[in-house]
Amino acid sequence: MNSIILVKVGEVHLKGLNRPYFEKKLINHIRTAVKPYGGVVKSAQSRIYVCGIDEARTDEAMKKLSKIFGIHALSKAVVAQKNMESIAGTVIDTLRAEGITSGSFKIKARRSDKRFPLESPEICAQLGGAVLEAMPDMRVDVHTPEHIIEVEVREEVYIYTSEMPAVGGMPVGTNGKAMLLLSGGIDSPVAGYMIAKRGVVLEAVHFHSFPHTSERAKEKVIELARLLADYCGPIRLHIVSFTQLQEAIYTNCPDKTITVVMRRYMMRIAEEIARANGAEALITGESIGQVASQTMESLCCTDSVVNMPVFRPLIGMDKLEIMDIASRIGTYETSILPYEDCCTVFTPRHPVTHPTLELIAQAEECFDASDMLRIAVDTAETVEITCD
Repeated sequence: MNSIILVKVGEVHLKGLNRPYFEKKLINHIRTAVKPYGGVVKSAQSRIYVCGIDEARTDEAMKKLSKIFGIHALSKAVVAQKNMESIAGTVIDTLRAEGITSGSFKIKARRSDKRFPLESPEICAQLGGAVLEAMPDMRVDVHTPEHIIEVEVREEVYIYTSEMPAVGGMPVGTNGKAMLLLSGGIDSPVAGYMIAKRGVVLEAVHFHSFPHTSERAKEKVIELARLLADYCGPIRLHIVSFTQLQEAIYTNCPDKTITVVMRRYMMRIAEEIARANGAEALITGESIGQVASQTMESLCCTDSVVNMPVFRPLIGMDKLEIMDIASRIGTYETSILPYEDCCTVFTPRHPVTHPTLELIAQAEECFDASDMLRIAVDTAETVEITCD
């Protein structure tokens, strides 16, 4: 049987006159994803199709497509000729091929081609009768069926019995670019994923404090970026040598202020790298109250040093919710590898939880960081991360 992948979009349908722009972006992402499989992408009647993929690799291609933002669901469909005899025969052949020969079922028909002589209820009735005649162990249940047979009458007729959920969201590249502060922890990869899901192109900056943090910690972050790239496409990862600046903060600033001062310098560096690379916002994985540097007062002190928006998609989530998402998108197992990032070294025993801007400003006056900040920005290593 001739099969095809039906691509179902979600929010893109709501875009009105701008819809062609979003669809074009999505189709380009789909073409890139299926190129290794020899897939051909076409669009007609508000539906996107992928054909030409070898049957043995269809499931592999669908798994890859399911990670593309903008796709709501996927179905592997069989193509039938546009007459009831062919449609009924294909429905029965499809059920048998999938081992569905007993249990309850429901036919769902959509007649997008209004030239087809039967309306949707008539298609359902005739196909239901054909299934019952060919398979006496099947029975109709329109409320809670075990099997749903979908029939779409468009420029061709497509028949399928299952649907693979995809990530949804908006196509990457339709809502600007942002710079993700990517640590080696659980939270920041999830934050990047959630903002990329809204159509934002990601770049990332990571702060590395060798020898206080190991090369394994750096490799861990590169792997996290690669896992994100599977969803949002290639990522440019900027690795900043933070050792000199972090040691100066630790040596000169009051102990309780170290964490907030360190975060402020990270934000300054991230903003400068963001502006140099065309990013319009920063992304962090902070959740309010999770640690001392994530209280409302600490976040206000952190934000005061930058002049671009800071997106915090996890701000109202608890750790278990964040861990659930990390597990679902495949970053959790890498995030929990025991290689510390720079945020976990030089941690004060009693960090200030309700800092004032005056307190933190006074702490920063204890040393001159201008040269160190400039060196950190200028010597950042850029790694091009591509998806599999």
